[in-house]
Amino acid sequence: MPIDRVTLQILANHCAAATESMAHTLFRTAHSTFVKETEDFTTGLATADGKTFASPYDLGATWFVGLDYGRAIRLVDSYEEGDLCMTNDPYSGFVCTHSPDLHLWKPIFHEGELVCFSVGHVHNTDVGGAVPASLSRANTEVYQEGIRFPPTKLYRRGALNRELVDVMLMNVRMPEQNWGDLKAQVAAMVTGERKVHAMIARFGVDTFREGIQDLLDYAERQARRLIERIPDGEYFFADYMDEDSVDGKPCRIAVNMIVDGAEIVFDFSQTDPQLTSSLNIPTGGDPRHVLLMIPYMYVMYTMDRSVLLNSGLLRPARCIIPQGSLVNPQFPAAVGMRSLGAMRLQSCVFGAFARALPDLMPAACGDGGPLINVRTTDPRTGRRLMANLDPITGGAGGSARRDGTEGSGASYGFLKNTPVEINEAEVPVKILKYGLAADSGGAGRRRGGTGTTLEFQVFSPHTVVTARNRDRSRFTPWGMEGGHAGKPSSFFLNPDTNREVNLGNTDVVTANPGDIIRITSAGAGGYGSPLEREPERVLTDVRRGFVTAQAAHTEYGVVITDDAVDEAATDMRRRHRTAADGHRGFGHIEARTAFERMWTAANYEVLTAILARLPVDWRFFVKHRLFEAIERMPKTERTGEGEEVRRAFDLLAAEHPELARHAGPVESVEPAAAERVSHE
Repeated sequence: MPIDRVTLQILANHCAAATESMAHTLFRTAHSTFVKETEDFTTGLATADGKTFASPYDLGATWFVGLDYGRAIRLVDSYEEGDLCMTNDPYSGFVCTHSPDLHLWKPIFHEGELVCFSVGHVHNTDVGGAVPASLSRANTEVYQEGIRFPPTKLYRRGALNRELVDVMLMNVRMPEQNWGDLKAQVAAMVTGERKVHAMIARFGVDTFREGIQDLLDYAERQARRLIERIPDGEYFFADYMDEDSVDGKPCRIAVNMIVDGAEIVFDFSQTDPQLTSSLNIPTGGDPRHVLLMIPYMYVMYTMDRSVLLNSGLLRPARCIIPQGSLVNPQFPAAVGMRSLGAMRLQSCVFGAFARALPDLMPAACGDGGPLINVRTTDPRTGRRLMANLDPITGGAGGSARRDGTEGSGASYGFLKNTPVEINEAEVPVKILKYGLAADSGGAGRRRGGTGTTLEFQVFSPHTVVTARNRDRSRFTPWGMEGGHAGKPSSFFLNPDTNREVNLGNTDVVTANPGDIIRITSAGAGGYGSPLEREPERVLTDVRRGFVTAQAAHTEYGVVITDDAVDEAATDMRRRHRTAADGHRGFGHIEARTAFERMWTAANYEVLTAILARLPVDWRFFVKHRLFEAIERMPKTERTGEGEEVRRAFDLLAAEHPELARHAGPVESVEPAAAERVSHE
């Protein structure tokens, strides 16, 4: 029998408080900057079958709410008092999503009966592999991404498996950081166990056991009520990563969101095939995998801040994820930079929700700035050092109600910035500049939040800077309701000198003494026409350094003279521009608009259908060859209706007859859904 609502709410509060105590234990005892400052970690409580039923509201990463430990739990034969298990293998149980994320789970018993688990993870600065910090777009196999452990007992009946720890520490670049963070994780798991025993003592084991199931059921009911507020229908959206590999082709994630009553389906069938780079998103075919469901969870929480953050929220939703696609890759595909793939997936799903709920959803948040890691040598002591610096984040998208938050948007909002003093204490670098980037936010009636800029100097030879998740230098965050797209990100070595190098989306750079690195994230998209923004607001933006006077003139039609709005000149300029600026849809940068003139919805429909018929090993190769063929094709031969893709594939199949055997007659591939999946 379900427990009463009052007791259930009290239990929910106790469970959340328990996970927050776990988080504070981890946060205050961790060793690496990325955990103790940036807060890339999670804590939680999970049912005996692995469903997360409680998470913190205020500390740690927010994008793993609802993580399912079930498959990993089942890969361990049995559990006893004092056991504690771990894994960091993305393909063993699919609880871990890339190798630096080390997940722990501790069984909690009452009178010999397993009642639940304390769970959580930290992102390790390094777990070995091909490059410092372990992750790079250039990795092509998971073997290159560091040492991996399948679900394994770290503690057996309270005794540490020291040999396992020794193997880990021998294979990482900063063993003292890994060991310190691991001990902090263990302490957090023990804290969770202690808090659960306290709850059982207060509520009784039967009420606790029944209550955690009721918490999941309650969250499900909350989610269903929220989904019923979304108009039924199909809402398509696509977004792009700049490159699907090093110097590669654009990479598309596309979703058709289907809302039907109290249920919702996210169909990713039009998404690109799995890649030979590390941007793949490992889900193991789970239609409710947390990496796919992050944006859905965010929207549920946005619609109602009182929802319980647990796995029950996921029950009314599911995903369609074709095997061998970017969102369901096959082993041994590299997955280390799944965070970039997941960020773009979030942008894509947010776009679908924006079609359904334009008055609620903001424009795209700024991103494309990297998570910076520096591997260097102390010039005074010769000691080798490594640390994560600030995550270079972009602002939040503008919305119907307000401007976007400066420098911190939805996708990266959970990552905290690291004080300059801490960065300089961790590794021998000098921070020259750290702040908001003027003119980076998309113009709009409600302006997109600005991106951030970090500039630092190194002092030792062969300093390796890893810039994970570099993107948005070509396809920038989109605007809404006539708002403009955010400005591109950038990455420079020795800027403003005769040795300047535009590094583009490079993510591993070797710097030498005196070299300067400057990184700027993309700004967020704006909401509504910039010509509708109150001139006094534009003036305030100029005074605060968010917008330059030139951008005020060109993008907002506001003329500022002697630190004041020239009302007559502004009125004249805006009346002149109104007719030309009447677009009310999504705002995209010209690079995307030009790309979609060539790669129309119909062309993508045919391309995706062809690739789906091919063996996984062929798909990435064929996609690149077809892209190259279409790029070479004269514009007069491009219809945009899929015919050019068929012709290009016929020519490729003539070179490789086995393709025709797998794909069958391509004339049967029709862009039936072209109208439904149009880019706009």
